[in-house]
Amino acid sequence: MLLKEVKKIFHEELDPIYGKEEVSSFFYLLIEHFLGLERFVLAIQPNLMVEKKEESQLFSALSDLKLHRPIQHVIGSAHFMDMEFKVGPEVLIPRPETEELVRWILEDFEKRIGLDVLDMGTGSGCIAISLSKFLNKANVKAIDISMEALKIAQDNAKKNMVQVDFFKADISNLNIEQKFDIIISNPPYVRELEKNNMTNNVLSFEPEGALFVSDKDPLIFYRHIADFASQNLKTNGILYLEINQYLGPETCDLLSMFNFNSIELRKDMYGNDRMIKAKM
Repeated sequence: MLLKEVKKIFHEELDPIYGKEEVSSFFYLLIEHFLGLERFVLAIQPNLMVEKKEESQLFSALSDLKLHRPIQHVIGSAHFMDMEFKVGPEVLIPRPETEELVRWILEDFEKRIGLDVLDMGTGSGCIAISLSKFLNKANVKAIDISMEALKIAQDNAKKNMVQVDFFKADISNLNIEQKFDIIISNPPYVRELEKNNMTNNVLSFEPEGALFVSDKDPLIFYRHIADFASQNLKTNGILYLEINQYLGPETCDLLSMFNFNSIELRKDMYGNDRMIKAKM
């Protein structure tokens, strides 16, 4: 079959679900992943044929996308901070807002050497690995309650050639006898009441435990993190958090209760309250 005919079928089947631009993006990602082809290949070779095996791979991916399976799960990876990360149903797919938080830290600490860093609830390891790669000689530790997530994070660290000390631990009951220059976390923060606003590709394919908290106590993880950080940050150490866009002031008030000061609430690229930086 001609590749351009496959592309036409993708648009016919998927445009009503995702829109033309996103379907084009999916198609180019898939031909790069499965066929090793650049996105401009059809401009150069408009009559390029695909073999039966390649055709089958593309149509299998098409079926997955019709079921709202995330494209990152279809190809098995996601990009973050110009690196590639293995992902799957065990971990959250890294998001641009989280990259903004990482870049904030890099701006603040670009000239520091040998920092001690802790990532609480590491998931795919994207935050910890990025800080290990881009901070000068940082000593990075990262925890998660899920062994499946930690295995993926370890694979990602090896793939991106960085050293991170990953270990299994619970944010709500963490005991580490060490002080840190930076503590960072992107914990579960989506309230159950917000599920109606979320897409099927998130609800059906990403881990609930990494996303949702109860409506009654939506800041539960931030309370545990603030308690730990208040005792385990070095002098002039900083806590960085990704937060629920609807609970910015409430999260700042919580941090104040744990004697944090110089609390800065920052919006993401979409204009939503998304990250906090706080010092003791």
